[in-house]
Amino acid sequence: MPKRRSTVGAALGAALLVAVMGTADAVQTSPATAGQHPHGQLGHAQHSEARSDTARTRQGLLEGVTADGVTSYQGIPYAAPPVGPLRWRPPAAPPTWTGTRRAAEPGPACAQPEVADSSEDCLYLNVTTPAGADRAAPRPVVVWLHGGAFSSGSGDQYDATRMVRQGDVMVVTVNSRLGALGFFAHPDLPDSGAFGLQDQQAALRWVRDNAAAFGGDPGKVTLMGESSGGASVCAQLTSPKAAGLFHRAVVQSGSCLQNWPKNTLAPGDPAATYFASQGELAAKGRGALGCRSLKCLRAKPTKDVLSLNGRFHQPAYGTSVLPQSPARALAAGNFHRVPVLQGNTRDEHRLFAALFTLDGPMSAADYRRLLTETYGRRQAARIARAYPPGATPALAWAEVGTDRSWVCPTLAADRLLARHVPVYSYEFADRHPPAPDLHPDFPLGAYHSAELPYLFGMGDLRLDDGQSALSRRVTAAWTKFARTGTPGDDWPPFPHTQQLARNTFSGVDAAAEHRCAFWSRTS
Repeated sequence: MPKRRSTVGAALGAALLVAVMGTADAVQTSPATAGQHPHGQLGHAQHSEARSDTARTRQGLLEGVTADGVTSYQGIPYAAPPVGPLRWRPPAAPPTWTGTRRAAEPGPACAQPEVADSSEDCLYLNVTTPAGADRAAPRPVVVWLHGGAFSSGSGDQYDATRMVRQGDVMVVTVNSRLGALGFFAHPDLPDSGAFGLQDQQAALRWVRDNAAAFGGDPGKVTLMGESSGGASVCAQLTSPKAAGLFHRAVVQSGSCLQNWPKNTLAPGDPAATYFASQGELAAKGRGALGCRSLKCLRAKPTKDVLSLNGRFHQPAYGTSVLPQSPARALAAGNFHRVPVLQGNTRDEHRLFAALFTLDGPMSAADYRRLLTETYGRRQAARIARAYPPGATPALAWAEVGTDRSWVCPTLAADRLLARHVPVYSYEFADRHPPAPDLHPDFPLGAYHSAELPYLFGMGDLRLDDGQSALSRRVTAAWTKFARTGTPGDDWPPFPHTQQLARNTFSGVDAAAEHRCAFWSRTS
């Protein structure tokens, strides 16, 4: 198989999201894990003998690698390197070449702290397609946007072999600018703050222009992402500049309406949302790094710019890319008319609640204090009655976070979307998934990102027989949605929510399960 970036096995990968949402000093991460998503490459016990394969793109010939029933082309440049004078500019046209370009290794991850081989020269994507794909019978295309709080991760950490082989689809994984390099704004850059989203659009244009060369159908593109990748999908749904570039959308744990009150993601964390106004971000950019000019800023070393990540990790709205905040655009019906598959994991917030136990178990008194500091004394009393601390207060805190900040906002977004387009709602509910190694031990359940190893190869997160059976069902639903716009004949549209558990897919009243009526009166 072609090379992929190595796995990150150990724990508290969720610290990524926490850190870039405003508490970079609140979480201590080891150099081995900081700045990366907690998953990596898919390992195979055995491989079929690899052979070369070629595809003719608009830029030139590419030589990929065929093995295990798929052909992979990695490290394909979809835009010019955004370096030097191109730092903080929209992505420029990609390079062309003569001869045949070897495409057996991924391009660098976009620059991020603590990842030694990451780089500003990072606008690359990877294509995986069924071996011997018939160009005369093109397949649906899935474009994957990785998570990592808009500040970490890379597309090649997600091995699409299983999805491609089972679902008979073409999968494209994308790198786009992150952190301050992707979302910096400045008064002298009037349309700044959304360079990472512009990169994603450039990748989608590349797919439109080149999918057929790999046996993909440019008229049947599904944009799909998880966490900040899911929020990116929702942003593209509301971006006028993404019109016509995709035809279905899958939003996993990344609703445009998600928001977190203070203290929710980590102790002392400020309130957070995925997006911020351009004016707010531009004000932060004035005088950044002691510079009075963009020339000075563009001359700064990458590591200096990355020190700004804690201030620039949100796409800006009030720009040509996002004229409105995505939340307001959804409410106004200003989004592309494509089918949407959207949902959450059953226990989203347990991964973050674990951060509250690093120094020891959370006590009932700690829990009540957090509720009071976060919601005020009156609301805290109401919440404590609805969510009593029980024997493990940290689990009650996780349930509060899951319901208040993840699931109920997603269901609210479903209602807005469903006024205009078909919406399919899901809850991933396998409470015994493969999981990162957490210390101290904490029952993660169906944690944030738990569904990912059921869709992609994720390094050391391996599936047992029961998990593999669920993986086949989830992959079948996702790829059927990519092909037809519906995840299955027995999956009704919203307000139905399909619960994805190990032994069954069945309907669940997600709003009741997560007490959304309570939160509509409390928030």
